[in-house]
Amino acid sequence: MARAFLVVMDSVGIGGAPDADTFFNGRVPDTGANTLGHIAQACAEGRAEDGRSGPLNVPHMASLGLGPAIELASGLHIASLDGTVSGTWGAATENSRGKDTPSGHWELAGLPVPWEWHYFPDVSKSFPPALVAQLAAFAGTDEILGNCHAPGTAIIEEFGAQHIKTGFPICYTSADSVLQIAAHEESFGLQRLLDLCENMAPIAHEMKVGRVIARPFIGDAQSGFTRTTNRRDFAIKPPAPVLSNWVQDSGARVYAVGKIGDIFSMTGFDEVRKGSDETLMGHLGDLVESAEDGSLTFANFVEFDSLYGHRRDVSGYARALEWFDAEIGKLLGQLRDGDLLVLTADHGNDPTWVGTDHTRERAPVLVAGQGAGSLGQIGFRDVAGLVARHLGVAVPD
Repeated sequence: MARAFLVVMDSVGIGGAPDADTFFNGRVPDTGANTLGHIAQACAEGRAEDGRSGPLNVPHMASLGLGPAIELASGLHIASLDGTVSGTWGAATENSRGKDTPSGHWELAGLPVPWEWHYFPDVSKSFPPALVAQLAAFAGTDEILGNCHAPGTAIIEEFGAQHIKTGFPICYTSADSVLQIAAHEESFGLQRLLDLCENMAPIAHEMKVGRVIARPFIGDAQSGFTRTTNRRDFAIKPPAPVLSNWVQDSGARVYAVGKIGDIFSMTGFDEVRKGSDETLMGHLGDLVESAEDGSLTFANFVEFDSLYGHRRDVSGYARALEWFDAEIGKLLGQLRDGDLLVLTADHGNDPTWVGTDHTRERAPVLVAGQGAGSLGQIGFRDVAGLVARHLGVAVPD
């Protein structure tokens, strides 16, 4: 009996979104952004030599059709990705008006976002006074720190010492529909941070803010601050059933690997496994070996986005892609007859682009288990249909 593994490479876009001109990093439109394409070009030109060298080396994704997918999406030909293609490949276009985690994942799971997200557009003093007051009240503090747009690593370096001294939580946002709250796991307390985010979530969700994210960190001003893997996303619950619900309602088991459970408000999953991307790859491997017939494993690998895209680290992103490709290559040989493995993405985060925000791009769709061929240009929602049909699960109208 068939099994399915749907793996989201967080932010690994391939350019070409037809509406990229309506999405911005600062004042610069995302027109021309191409996460994978520009990384591959940088590697070929010797501009991504930190910890690696030479052309981008992702032979397993190339064999599934990564090169043709990039060319289909954006017209960009990457010579280092040429070769025999043994997988089914395509380029997916998002319909939802967002370039963020919930928009991409919900639509990949069959549900385009049915509303406009609320954003905090002001770069400084980003949150309205009433929201700031509520944050401080739930935290039991007089004030908050931050209250601005910022990359997560930069803001804890800026405010980490002051946070430890005052106990005020560090609150920030970005171009995404998100409220992020960072706090020290020891001086502030991990559970206290999670409780604060859980209390804020209904208020933010009522505003149609997609996620409240707990961002715990450790360290000190002398040694530096480091975010931990205890992040948790408190996301709006999808307003209708999605792929995981369809499969679970059919009587089959559904596994969430990474932040997938958080993205869907923990609905539609029998088991959730978390950790660093290295740990998650181990979980994915375990499930390839042991998951039941008929099951769905839905995974997200976030570090492309969180460690390299937002930090505009081209070499680091290339290293991560090469590591991921080598690990996926091991799993491809362990798939059973009848298994389906789909590699895709939820948005872009071009490390060669301006700013530090996501970029509006198409996503690759690379399929092992269906032979060789082209899917052409499809929608994000078609990915859910592809997986559901493979598992013999009905797709709602």
